[in-house]
Amino acid sequence: MHFASDNSSPVPPQVLEALIEANHGHAMPYGADHVTAEVQDRVRDAFEAPEAAVYLVATGTAANALALACLCPPWATVFCHRNAHVEEDECGAPEFYTGGAKLTLLEGADAKIAPDALERAIGFTARAGVHNVQRGAVSITNATEAGAVYTPDEVAAICGVARAAGLPVHMDGARFGNAVVRAGCTPAEMTWKAGVDVLTFGGTKNGLMGVEAVVLFDPTRAWEFELRRKRGGHLFSKHRYLSAQMAAYMKDDLWLKLAGRANEAATRLSDGLAALPGATLLHPTEANSVFAAWPREGHRRAQKDGAQYYLWPMDQTLDGPGDVPLSARLVCSWCTTDEEIDAFLALVDGGEEPDPVHVPNGNG
Repeated sequence: MHFASDNSSPVPPQVLEALIEANHGHAMPYGADHVTAEVQDRVRDAFEAPEAAVYLVATGTAANALALACLCPPWATVFCHRNAHVEEDECGAPEFYTGGAKLTLLEGADAKIAPDALERAIGFTARAGVHNVQRGAVSITNATEAGAVYTPDEVAAICGVARAAGLPVHMDGARFGNAVVRAGCTPAEMTWKAGVDVLTFGGTKNGLMGVEAVVLFDPTRAWEFELRRKRGGHLFSKHRYLSAQMAAYMKDDLWLKLAGRANEAATRLSDGLAALPGATLLHPTEANSVFAAWPREGHRRAQKDGAQYYLWPMDQTLDGPGDVPLSARLVCSWCTTDEEIDAFLALVDGGEEPDPVHVPNGNG
């Protein structure tokens, strides 16, 4: 019963097979291999963006931080939701890679930026000219850190506000596949057709061993990204092992199939929790993350029997009255099974209360 993070899932066999194939013989380093060229073509085709520049890095933090560094100078700010991953879980990497740009944090339900909040924040920024931090870029997360999905129309609304102020838009797509499947749209409709300038196209949370793509729909930013990637220590010499993963990911729409399975599992889990006595959903389940609360005694049973998930926020404790609800985050992956979900729901729902246990800290 593994619901701590989609980062903890194994790698699909198609990806392992691609890595084995890539391991034969020699290949030119630093992205000069034929598999990298194949990946770039597949990503461009999937996004209907033949001119896009496509680059690979090994982590989502590197992808986000390097992308934002190409959009926002050190004296400016990135507008993002206060619960965005770039704010809460990247240890200041965006600020570091931009050379000191700040983040302006915005409100909005389910970790979505509200367009009117963005408009007000942009209007308030740089009101005293040189004495203030300047307007830099906008960053949105799809799917959000609360498991919600921006529709293409909602993305376009945010991009419209940004465009009116002359600001570029970055999309953190660590769970982009989950968002596209939920919205029932094309990758292009979710990104550049709605006004997005740069996408971090996630792979690791959707089954890959460790690779993310940065898709720059404006290729004039490509050279700067290449320089920043090298200077930041994220240009892999044996690049083919990144490319092999992404090639398998894109082949026959594997990325969408994996995301679809994860979303379906989350829906089953969410529906099951919502039907239990004393349980409530805290956010809509639109991708592969479930946010719910249920009585402490149900948490004790689940944790005692080995279920892995995070209390959310993490400063809650399993010590105390059993009828008090505690909130949690549960994330499904491409390999979450119905049996796993049903076993978890049965533990939450009933059984004798065991001795209290403690949940380890972590993130993902």
